[in-house]
Amino acid sequence: MLSEPINCNGHDKTLSSGIIGIEVYFPQTVVSLKELEKFDGVSQGKYTVGLGQDNMSFCGDREDVISIAMTVLDSLVSKYDISYSDIGRLEVGTETIIDKSKSVKTALMQLFESWGNTEVEGLDTTNACYGGTQALFNTLYWLESPYWNGKYGIVIMADIAVYAPGPARPTGGCGAVALLLGKGKQVKLSPEVQLRATHMENTYDFFKPNLSSEYPTVDGAKTISCYLRALDTCYARFTQRAEAFMKQEKFSLHDIDYIVFHAPFHKMVQKSFARLLFNDFKRDPENKFFKDVQQFRNISMESSYSDKDLEKAFVTLSKPLYEEKCAPGTFLAKNIGNSYTASLYGNLACLIHEKGNALLNKRIVLFSYGSGLASSMFSLKVIQSLEDVAQKLDIKTRLSSRVWMNPEDFTKILQLREQRYGQVDYSPSNSIDSLLPGTFYLEQVDSIGCRKYNRK
Repeated sequence: MLSEPINCNGHDKTLSSGIIGIEVYFPQTVVSLKELEKFDGVSQGKYTVGLGQDNMSFCGDREDVISIAMTVLDSLVSKYDISYSDIGRLEVGTETIIDKSKSVKTALMQLFESWGNTEVEGLDTTNACYGGTQALFNTLYWLESPYWNGKYGIVIMADIAVYAPGPARPTGGCGAVALLLGKGKQVKLSPEVQLRATHMENTYDFFKPNLSSEYPTVDGAKTISCYLRALDTCYARFTQRAEAFMKQEKFSLHDIDYIVFHAPFHKMVQKSFARLLFNDFKRDPENKFFKDVQQFRNISMESSYSDKDLEKAFVTLSKPLYEEKCAPGTFLAKNIGNSYTASLYGNLACLIHEKGNALLNKRIVLFSYGSGLASSMFSLKVIQSLEDVAQKLDIKTRLSSRVWMNPEDFTKILQLREQRYGQVDYSPSNSIDSLLPGTFYLEQVDSIGCRKYNRK
């Protein structure tokens, strides 16, 4: 159970709740994008340089969104030595929908049965890659509300990103993240309420109108422009609030210790970081830091989205800052691909894994984007050492133990997933040999669609 909560100063809007721990899961099967380039017959570097990706995690018909959510939840509970009876809220952020009515969260309740705990609030939250962020906000609201019952809250972000054969397929991936939230002296990352900005609007840049397929409808150019426009809007609001909160005239990227982004592909993260520097330039063009990019001084924001010379110039200018403030939180996404709702929080875990105790008293800014669209930029302050969290994650060791699949087998496995999608009355046929002990997997789907799981 939790320790006594810290007193909350309402005037400063300081939360006594926050993140205590974090766990990550990704499938054992992985394909090299360099090998996939050869297999697909595309130019060398199209995926590895053009997208900035190295490898992509994927799963067959033995794993689904429920099984990966079960695996990451049970691993979090085990590593942080809590019991299922100590959990009062569980919310899932996902866009990997396998039932139009029954939430993923309800399936996770089978893990609570032996503990006799059925009083667990929360369900699923869905909007593309943003659902996990809203689930996090909702759970923080619960912890700070009179409805809090003294127990932990857990947020699960879990998704399987798969695309039809073609140029979008290399932007797939799979992963899950679990956040342990609570109040009091155990909290390690505390949200800064004053430093949060949100932008939402109605777009059709990426969506899934075909309920008979798990493949999305994607307008690649549009979704990139929507992402950057949302980033611009959130950052403008965020900087305004940061200047008021910190009582300083100009807040800029230089004032952020670390920043992590939702990562549909790695090059998008690099572009996004450079985009923030361009925003700083527009707000303070006289700053001597920008002496080499003055030719872009009068460009409009709308024109800037399609200006490749501008993009290249600010990526180059931002590189030293990028290596310092952003790069430490990027290697996981480069190696597992896009995990939708889990992507941003996998990057947060990656940063913690890399920096550990060096993050103490640092400010981490996060940018969350989900097509359709919903976006937020918010800040977490590290108020306790994260060394133990970093050790529990052990991400690089886990990445190195994966099973490498050739592109032919990768393609066959995705073909099987496509055939299985929406089917009933079958037993999955992929082997469980590659699964690590403790991994949950799908054992059977009966004649009416009920799903049965087992644990290796």
